Amino acid sequence: MKAVDALWEAALDGDEHRATDVVLEAAAELGHEVVLLDVVGAVQHRVGREWAANRISVAQEHAITAINDRAVSALSITKPRREAIHGRVTVACVDGEWHALPARLLAEVLSLRGFAVDYLGAQVPAPHLITYLHRTSPDVVALSSSIATRLPVAHATMTACQATGVPVMVGGAAFGVDGVYARRFGANAWAADARSAADMLLSQTIRPPSAPHQPVDDLPHLADQEYTLVTRSARDLVRSVYRGLEERVPAMGSYTDEQRQHTAEDLAHIVEHLATALYVDDDSLFRDFLSWTGEVLNARGVPAQVLEPALDLLSVQLRDFPRAQRMLAAPDRSLPV
Repeated sequence: MKAVDALWEAALDGDEHRATDVVLEAAAELGHEVVLLDVVGAVQHRVGREWAANRISVAQEHAITAINDRAVSALSITKPRREAIHGRVTVACVDGEWHALPARLLAEVLSLRGFAVDYLGAQVPAPHLITYLHRTSPDVVALSSSIATRLPVAHATMTACQATGVPVMVGGAAFGVDGVYARRFGANAWAADARSAADMLLSQTIRPPSAPHQPVDDLPHLADQEYTLVTRSARDLVRSVYRGLEERVPAMGSYTDEQRQHTAEDLAHIVEHLATALYVDDDSLFRDFLSWTGEVLNARGVPAQVLEPALDLLSVQLRDFPRAQRMLAAPDRSLPV
């Protein structure tokens, strides 16, 4: 689509005014919803791919996202005014989730479709969200999360919302292919994207939640405490593995302070994703993370095999954790060459 390329070039150049002109002109031709989802949304997906391929920096990623967000504001101001004729929906990102644009796109589409929408934005602490639900009594709360490591928080937030009697629809990449984790957590509904979420809310009534329950009721394997113990000891695990790497990888002796910081951050990401995989008891979540990390490293000229000693050292530290051992087993690491 021509508008996608035009918006990408404007955002990449940091030209907010040109980006706004692109989306407004496209909206006049294609309609606001199409531009929101198939132009702005497409550009935002491209941002992630370009960063992973090392063709744009983190700073460029943030700048492009900010311009896209302002383009959405321009579309919102100029959208056709429509009285809310359907139910009330609260749209929020779970605590710790900073990728707010997908949730904002959903809020804008629902408003265009005739829903009353309360958009709460990024990183909404669960207690504040629950207070808001008690005050506003929406028909549905839509929770968004793109980062897999926010799944435990998303699950706890979802069950807390359901305890108020409000049905919960979830969406975002964090919930896995075809919403596998949404079903495992007992969500009242899952939608692959904003368009299908709006279609679902228009075509059917989301059933109210059943009796209140706790997250462990959905995930009985949590009783073995592996997730809890790995989470609580995450800092110690990172320190121990880092010290072990210094002994195994002599080149680390000449690392700059920045390289040391990046190494520690990478180890923290590995431990956090392992903990999340333990939470949902899904080896593929950890393998997919390792594969993605390997691709990112390769794109930056760093062989993915540098992860191997870290995984070996982590396995030694967690030798008394059967599920963690299974996930850390060498044949399952799926590191790209």
